[in-house]
Amino acid sequence: MTIGSSVPRPVMSDSNLTERKERWARKMSGRAKPAARSEDRLPPGQHLTPGFPVLDLGIRPEISLGEWRLELGGAVENPRTFTWEEFNALEQFEDVSDFHCVTTWSKFDCRWRGVAFFTLAEVVRPKSEAQHVLFTCYDGYTTNVRLTDCLDDDVLVATQFDGKPITREHGGPARVIIPKLYGWKGAKFVRQIEFAAEDKLGFWEVRGYSNTADPWTEDRFS
Repeated sequence: MTIGSSVPRPVMSDSNLTERKERWARKMSGRAKPAARSEDRLPPGQHLTPGFPVLDLGIRPEISLGEWRLELGGAVENPRTFTWEEFNALEQFEDVSDFHCVTTWSKFDCRWRGVAFFTLAEVVRPKSEAQHVLFTCYDGYTTNVRLTDCLDDDVLVATQFDGKPITREHGGPARVIIPKLYGWKGAKFVRQIEFAAEDKLGFWEVRGYSNTADPWTEDRFS
């Protein structure tokens, strides 16, 4: 077990951000080569599942698309609130990634479609002091993620799974996907994205779960 809350939080340099933007742009344009799929895709302590188990707080809010909103604010230059139509008018992004749950199951080759986090960041323009992101959801759930983790080329707010709208049991109409972290960091029923200079623990993080949530180091608990 690693002590997730004690891991230093890196500050993203301009050169690192530029490299990530370039990699993301290549991926969006279709010019990026598919990532090599090694035989060692399963993190330690995980087992594969053919299904897609459902884990949540026991609350599955029914959100009409007419009432759905996604608010982006905090330490940004251009706060925005998107309606469903406005959100889906943004450039769409599709990606295939693996999903790893802290309860030890993993699912390979999940196909998600929605809006890349990079696209949202380009719209709101995080201020230089922004180093953390807090996701707040329609069911009251929250989770905190480092901005460096969000600005990877496979992170998105997804509205489709395997070519179909995400069902309510899996967090529809929109949920966050951050493949390189344990699944609890990918907030279901997402309602608000707040950029901040200071970290603020989310629902499971205040209950002892790791801040950093790296499946490859079994970084499950703080």
